[in-house]
Amino acid sequence: MRSVWNGSIGFGLVSIPVKLYSASEERGLDLDMLDVHDEAHIKYKRVNEKTGKEVKWKDIVKGYKLDDKYVILEDEDFDNANIKKSKTIDIESFVEDTEVADVLFKKPYFIEPQKESGKSYNLLRNALKKTGKLGVATFVMRQKENLCLIGVYKDVLVLHVIRFSHEIRDAEELNIPKTKVLKKEAEMAESLIEQYTEKFDFKKYKDVYNTQLLKIIKQKSKGKKSKIDKVEDTPTAAKDLMAQLKASLERKNSKAS
Repeated sequence: MRSVWNGSIGFGLVSIPVKLYSASEERGLDLDMLDVHDEAHIKYKRVNEKTGKEVKWKDIVKGYKLDDKYVILEDEDFDNANIKKSKTIDIESFVEDTEVADVLFKKPYFIEPQKESGKSYNLLRNALKKTGKLGVATFVMRQKENLCLIGVYKDVLVLHVIRFSHEIRDAEELNIPKTKVLKKEAEMAESLIEQYTEKFDFKKYKDVYNTQLLKIIKQKSKGKKSKIDKVEDTPTAAKDLMAQLKASLERKNSKAS
């Protein structure tokens, strides 16, 4: 793995030199965009809107439009915006992991100690593991400030980039009905949840969609057409809610026995 960021974690007055590595990767099929008429590849080009000519990467700069005029930014301008945050992940506070809403999480990174920071790295890791807390910090990576949480996964420190509050849309804009739920219905739904509760093992969940899509691609290459299974998705009517909950519980119990 190649590191994507080098710097230090600030833990009080303790400085821990570290490297960040992307902890996740996309595993989709590599599909090309083609012209339907002759299956030629569709290319994306960086074109000057005035001349219509393609522009090389080395000739492209970044600019911000201010008062109808562009201000061109150099690499050093981004670094100088906050030199400290470009090199340091300062833990500002600690929170319980249950206090952070799932909707905030964006991307995880593994944290590796560098140089002679093994002991201080282990100190922070062990303390977080024992207290069950997450460190809250901000830092700059790829010319963008990130809010993050630092926790532990399989004896490795992990940094989770999370969203700032202004990046979350207002849920009040959604039209959520205020339909009353009966006590018996609520109790049965809670019982169903308890019946389906188990220890989380993410290895048992597989990317079935890509596997099926690849199967369709191979069949099409042989001139075969895939059999499509029809899926019915009928909303449960309010009057049938209890019956469906009861049937769900009975099905789960019969599978367990």
